Amino acid sequence: MDHAEIRAEDNASTVTHFILLGFSDLPNLQGFLFGMFSLAYIIILIGNSSIIVITILDPALQKPMYFFLANFSSLEICYVSVTLPRILYNIGTQNRNIPKLACATQTCFFLILGATECFLLAVMSYDRYVAICNPLHYPLVMNPVKCNQLAAGSWLGGMPFQVAQTCQIFSLSFCNSNRINHFFCDLPPILKLACGDTSVNELSVYLVTILIATVPFMLILASYSKIIATILKLPTATGRAKAFSTCSSHLLVVFLFFGSATVTYLRPKSTHSPGTDKLFSLFYTIVTPMFNPLIYSLRNKDVIAALRKLLLRK
Repeated sequence: MDHAEIRAEDNASTVTHFILLGFSDLPNLQGFLFGMFSLAYIIILIGNSSIIVITILDPALQKPMYFFLANFSSLEICYVSVTLPRILYNIGTQNRNIPKLACATQTCFFLILGATECFLLAVMSYDRYVAICNPLHYPLVMNPVKCNQLAAGSWLGGMPFQVAQTCQIFSLSFCNSNRINHFFCDLPPILKLACGDTSVNELSVYLVTILIATVPFMLILASYSKIIATILKLPTATGRAKAFSTCSSHLLVVFLFFGSATVTYLRPKSTHSPGTDKLFSLFYTIVTPMFNPLIYSLRNKDVIAALRKLLLRK
């Protein structure tokens, strides 16, 4: 396999493909990594597909909260499928080449789905806010039309920004190297390969991240501050426990995703290192989607009951 590096003195137009180094620095662990990533992918597919199936089949789950949860599980399957199959292909074949167009496509879909996750988590917190703080108006506010509009907005809202950002990044000239020290085509390692001053592009990444990640996160915090204040006013301990139970799983997912993603994209460039970037990226691209079904099912009696019913039926 040709691992010839394209150096700075070469013509930038010769960069027609990149090399995803991934975990090539661990040659003795390639078989183990392939097995672990394969297992993680299977767990993610089964766990999230199960949630989608039970929310469709069980009448008790025909509620806005579970409608958004089904959307979230669909999103996690798509999100992971952008990166994990390519990781498995690279490890399995030891062919780490990826065409420039394929790399740009992977980046674009990864960013769009990442934006969708930010928006969808904000929508889910809004749903809990209305359910707990305005329970009498909940059926009216979260009607089927409104739910479909919020879901569609979450899926499509980040698309213009992320398509534009991908086009901007991949229109740069790449002359430093064609070796991406990452396991997928992510923005920080790609920007390192670009020729000349990339400060404008880095500023663009920061601004888009603030718009798409920080703003939804602040809305989530605002929603939950009102939710917690309302819960604490409930007269019975049972009512407070039930309300906290339905919200705690969502809050845990929010902090897992936003925490790791924010550290990756909002850290100063000087603090980036390939090892740290890979670790944080693994967390929000694979680990979080793998545990999300477990987090939601273990903390939700309705989901557990629906899963039992489905298994008994089979």
